[in-house]
Amino acid sequence: MKRILSTLALALLAPVALAQGCPDKNMQYWQAFPPGGESDLSARHQQMVLHKKCPSIETIIQYKAGAGGALMWTQMNQLPPDGHNVVGINLPHIVFQPIQGDVQYKTADVTPVFWFHFTPDILVVSAKGNIKNFQEFIQAAKANPGKLSLAGSGQYSANHAAHERLDAAFGIKTLYVPYKGTGDLASSVLGGQVDGAMTYVPFAIANKEKGVRPIAVAMDKRHPLMPDVPTFKELGVDWVDGAYRGIGVPKSTPAAERKRISDLWRALNNDPEMKEKAAASGFELVNVGVEEMDSFMASKTRLYTEGAARMGLGKK
Repeated sequence: MKRILSTLALALLAPVALAQGCPDKNMQYWQAFPPGGESDLSARHQQMVLHKKCPSIETIIQYKAGAGGALMWTQMNQLPPDGHNVVGINLPHIVFQPIQGDVQYKTADVTPVFWFHFTPDILVVSAKGNIKNFQEFIQAAKANPGKLSLAGSGQYSANHAAHERLDAAFGIKTLYVPYKGTGDLASSVLGGQVDGAMTYVPFAIANKEKGVRPIAVAMDKRHPLMPDVPTFKELGVDWVDGAYRGIGVPKSTPAAERKRISDLWRALNNDPEMKEKAAASGFELVNVGVEEMDSFMASKTRLYTEGAARMGLGKK
């Protein structure tokens, strides 16, 4: 009888244990980029899975886009530090932008609590153009230096860095055209107003049937959803890189709240539905929480600071 009662007690306690990491009121999830891009898509995925885990609360997605994300990141420490306000953050953006010096925040002003995925760089062209593959792209770029235009999300962002790396690695000169976010540049690429884009894998997957032609990807192996697209490694350059996305909180948020949010987002990442959605969209899930944060940020800050020097950031 005692064993039956004990089992029953554990069964009754299970939902309570699941809900322990849930907030006690609605979450405000602030986005630094406009709707329609990878940050927005990942936030929508998290919103759905979070509601499944914490059905008594809603996650309200708010947008404050501008300056390649810097508008939101400059203001994030003004939000209430109550554990109910989280902000979407990006690497290498939060390292590159302060080095360039055109923003009103420093990397140390941003307080990450979880990095949840990585999106590899990918070079795409408009299907309305004449370029069919990477070799034809290089030929066109060398025949007309500075004429080919490539859209990207933000100034001094991962897309911007990848554009500079592309030009340097293959000895070409192309024109970088920054947009507020990936969602904003889509119509220009699809409409042929630009020749292509240095963007992320999810954009290529979502728009491949709409008029975007992916021609090279920065992954170790070809993407299973784009098996005909070569990697930069295959094309002779050791290039596996992209953008990390995560969440941060106001700096004065208590340590216990930071840990609770970090653990909650880790649970979201480990949910089978999240894994399925990420794979279908081209997101590579990572799990970097508060326990790993100091060493991860030190490593990435060092890496991107070296990259910024190669790009000449901060030299006005």
